[in-house]
Amino acid sequence: MIQNTPPSVTFIYRFCHFLCFTFLIAGSVIAQSRVSADELAKQQADSLFNVGDRLLDQGAYSQAKPIFEKTKEIYQKLNLLRNAGNSINRMALVYYYQGNYTQTLRLFEQSKVSYQKANDVKGVASALNNMGGLHYFLGNKLQALNLYKQVISLKITQKDPQITAATTHNIGMIYRSIKDYGKALVYYQKAYVLFKELKDSVSITQSLNGIGEIYLEKQQYPQAYQYFNQSLTLANQLNHKLRKTEVLYNLGSLSSRQHKPDQAFSYYNQSLAIAQQTHNTHFIGNLKIALGNLLQDTEKQTQAVESCREGLKIAETLGTTTLKLEACECLYKAYKSLGNKGLALDFHERVIAYKDSQRIEEMVSQTQAMQYQKQQLLDSVSHARRAYLVQQKHKEEVKVKEEQRNLIILSSAFLSILAIGLWSRLRFVGKSKKRLQKEKDRSENLLLNILPKEIAEELKEKGSVEAQNFSSVAILFSDFKSFTQTAEQMTPQQLVEEINICFRAFDLISEKYNIEKIKTIGDAYMAAGGLPNQDQAATRNIVLAALDMQEFITARKIENDTNGKPAFEMRIGIHSGSVVAGIVGVKKFQYDVWGDTVNTASRMESNSEPGKVNVSETVYYLLKDDSSFTFQPRGSVNAKGKGDIQMYFVEKKRMESLPYESVSATGHLLR
Repeated sequence: MIQNTPPSVTFIYRFCHFLCFTFLIAGSVIAQSRVSADELAKQQADSLFNVGDRLLDQGAYSQAKPIFEKTKEIYQKLNLLRNAGNSINRMALVYYYQGNYTQTLRLFEQSKVSYQKANDVKGVASALNNMGGLHYFLGNKLQALNLYKQVISLKITQKDPQITAATTHNIGMIYRSIKDYGKALVYYQKAYVLFKELKDSVSITQSLNGIGEIYLEKQQYPQAYQYFNQSLTLANQLNHKLRKTEVLYNLGSLSSRQHKPDQAFSYYNQSLAIAQQTHNTHFIGNLKIALGNLLQDTEKQTQAVESCREGLKIAETLGTTTLKLEACECLYKAYKSLGNKGLALDFHERVIAYKDSQRIEEMVSQTQAMQYQKQQLLDSVSHARRAYLVQQKHKEEVKVKEEQRNLIILSSAFLSILAIGLWSRLRFVGKSKKRLQKEKDRSENLLLNILPKEIAEELKEKGSVEAQNFSSVAILFSDFKSFTQTAEQMTPQQLVEEINICFRAFDLISEKYNIEKIKTIGDAYMAAGGLPNQDQAATRNIVLAALDMQEFITARKIENDTNGKPAFEMRIGIHSGSVVAGIVGVKKFQYDVWGDTVNTASRMESNSEPGKVNVSETVYYLLKDDSSFTFQPRGSVNAKGKGDIQMYFVEKKRMESLPYESVSATGHLLR
């Protein structure tokens, strides 16, 4: 019979292998990290994202939308899926505030997928919560309930206060929908306390409005007015158009119930004006029906029919059962008052059909809720059983490990003494190698920061570098507009820091497109493409680099303007042609280029405009068939010392944005 290896021998054998593996790792050299072009792109995206957030808070939705689209593209290229999910979520919120339901739901679904790929549970919970809020308000309560259950199943609500507050608010919303106003009020008030702790003013406004709605349903009108008024005051301070639309609508409903038609008309019309301004189609539909009912109460039946028909048309476009029911009820009453029995009967039958549809949806929702509670109970029993079995198995494992512990301690003591001696020796050798390699790498990097790699290698090998002629090199010059005036607004430290941020970004962009930085002179930056190695794509790459530089400066200006800081604007010029390149000097030597091409490129820059990339006719003919660019002819421009030169502004070709439909939704949505 074959016997198993004794545990002590097996342990010693494995432990020795562990020590050897550890020594190998300890002797490896860690490469120095360098800031990459990807890091620059992320910094640019983060900066733009913050600008977009501020615009979103200010209600500047049309300006925020392209910024979030741009950051989404950058994050996806960098495979930063969580950040991409955040950008998509913000895009969904833009469409939400503009009332575009279809686009909002599609983008929330996209953000959920992005969060899932990034294993971001919090992001998935936020996306599911937001989708539930949309479905609930559109009357799809069953779908909303399923989505809220998915949020609960993620078991994240106890860990994240923002999601806890939003989920609490939405549970209150479910209780309100089944007319359990007592429980709804409890959950709304809990959510209000949580939002106050988070200092989330927008959500506080929504909670105050929700509490007012409960008191309105309970016919406690003074309390309802008190909460609506607090919510409207805060919404006005924040200039939050969606919250103002909601609260003014509710104040109109309150006035209507108190039989104050003039006041109700005023509130409804104020709400409608904001809803139309923000393209909030769902609220426009609600308000048209509410105004129709009010017109009917004031015996203006013809106007009531017109208003309610507009509301019905919107409800049919949105496919919202609740809104269609309210519109048909309004039209039934109006036609009945006008004596048009045929149309009155038609709309009465539609009212009955929509009510039957609602009852079926509510029955299905209740059945789903009961099944969910049953499944929770079964899961609890199963979990308890698994926990008991795990505990028993754990006890057995502890007993076996205690028997082996003493032998392991003795073996470890012996091997530790041996390991210390070997480790000390290897550590000394490793440190010596690291110091030598570090000094060598430092010298290499210093030389490569001054000269192109090929030139540096030639200089090390021969001690000198021969000048070379290059037949086709693209030269870029950039210069800040009104540099002296802008610099006067900064301290010396701020000026140097701002220039360093910009030129550091340009260096990384140059590295990205494989072009060579030549030098900086004051606020001017010079780079070349196609040397010291000829490259057919050099002209294209240097134009792409120039456009990226302008994008960075534009984003930086937006950020500085938002923070009240001085900001630069920049001109760029590009020309392509033959040059001579070489090293001049013996101290602080520098790789430089000379020739008429350099002078012409400089004239391209001086005759450019802020925010533009100005190119010569030579560059235009080299790239005019490239689908990546569009060119704007400038005609013949007189350049100092060069005479009249044909010039062109170049830009990246952009995709046209798709139109969107206007639709709205409510519920507490998360960023």
